[in-house]
Amino acid sequence: MSKRGLNGVPIMTNRIETSFADERPKLSTNQKALKINLDPLRYGTFAEIGAGQEVARWFFKVGAAAGTISKSISAYDMAVSDAIYGLCKRYVSRERLQSMLDYEHRLNMERLQSSRGSSTAFFAFADTVAARNYQGTNECHGWMGVKFQTHPRDENSQIIIHVRMLDHENSLQQEALGIVGVNLLYAAFFLHHKPDLMLESLLDNLTTERLEIDMVEFSGIEFRHVDNRVMSLKLVQLGLSGAAIFGPTGEVLQPSEVLRKNAILVERGSFRPVTKVNMDMVRCAQDRFSGEPEVKEKRVVQLMEITMRNLLEAGQIDLSDFLARADALGAVGKTVLISEYFEYYRLAAYLTRYTTGPIAVTMGVANLQDLFNEKYYTELEGGILEAFGRLFTKDLRLYVYPLRDHATGQLRTVDNAEIPGTQHNLFRHLVEQNRIKQLDNFDESVLHIFSRDVLMRIKQNDPAWEGMVPAEVAEMVKKRQLFGYRNPGASDEAAFVAGNRG
Repeated sequence: MSKRGLNGVPIMTNRIETSFADERPKLSTNQKALKINLDPLRYGTFAEIGAGQEVARWFFKVGAAAGTISKSISAYDMAVSDAIYGLCKRYVSRERLQSMLDYEHRLNMERLQSSRGSSTAFFAFADTVAARNYQGTNECHGWMGVKFQTHPRDENSQIIIHVRMLDHENSLQQEALGIVGVNLLYAAFFLHHKPDLMLESLLDNLTTERLEIDMVEFSGIEFRHVDNRVMSLKLVQLGLSGAAIFGPTGEVLQPSEVLRKNAILVERGSFRPVTKVNMDMVRCAQDRFSGEPEVKEKRVVQLMEITMRNLLEAGQIDLSDFLARADALGAVGKTVLISEYFEYYRLAAYLTRYTTGPIAVTMGVANLQDLFNEKYYTELEGGILEAFGRLFTKDLRLYVYPLRDHATGQLRTVDNAEIPGTQHNLFRHLVEQNRIKQLDNFDESVLHIFSRDVLMRIKQNDPAWEGMVPAEVAEMVKKRQLFGYRNPGASDEAAFVAGNRG
């Protein structure tokens, strides 16, 4: 039986099953803090803004903190914070966190390196947080990170996370923040050689009902071989977050910083590989969406979404296949959303958490018809009506891309979509309310292209596939031998090496 993550998703790494529970002891927060305090190697600074000094408090409470803490500081006043760390636009931001880490770590090195640098691995821990305010009206979230040396005189490594605090009381949020901070430091010091274990350990002694981690970034010498896209995937796989986002060059993105107040356009697919149809679909939807009166003055963020269900289609996640899809999407400049939201109404709820702007989802006719299949909504008390109420409650609309029936040559559109009779009136109502719209600005010449057909042709070395994908994707597939492509005449060894570069 496979190990399952916090959200019940099987945990796999390159098709090799891992059993995290057998690889690390489960310690209490007190035990973790005390182990760090008793480690003579670790010495550094705690700088915390917002929610009190909740992380440092654990180390003072368990005893022996003098062996770990060189300084503890809270610069709550904005003028004081700016005087120490420099000006910034937002105080609860990645920018502020990074300036805190850099400044405090540099001070430790300047002041202590000469006297104890040969026997000490220095660190700086920082967080900047907006906990629940007195009125209970604010977004409760925070940035947290640690910049550290693994060994004395080593080059620096760094871990940054973004957390969403879900408790309804300020005191509980402070408690959760302190626990995850201790977990982060413990993971950095004792689990840095196993990033998978580090991620799983971040919610030790917590639950996903109290805290969500929606972004993680590893950098520096200790993590030079870590691909942050894989770590983003594992956040979702482990249930630490419902979704994760990374950009075209592989940089991890925090959802609110990308989506906040913007209009959002999503295309869901397997992208195995991304084809000219995928590109035409998002182009058509972008043209229509950006022309809507309520969207004209807004920036439209495009997201190419891959669901965990799609990645687990073969029963387990193949990381090389995942990275091939991500690389292909990156080659055409697209931002990728990995989510566990198979149901569209759950995707809509996630997006509306971060923006008040309009949202659009583009899909093909076949997916539209599947959307009206009642079997997907049996767990809801109100069935499909409840699901659609959640899906369309905000300013969300669907843009539908046509399908050419190969057998008959007929163009299938919103006008002749085969919707079950019991749902037909609901469907027509949504069409009449302009919640479901037909795309008519499509490229007729690409309608014959299907991802599975392209994938089959790649594996069979049928050169016709090259004309079915963007030129950048074709070049990448051939150069790196992705998706089972083999260079004609290439040796088995060469093909193996090229394939593992993905």
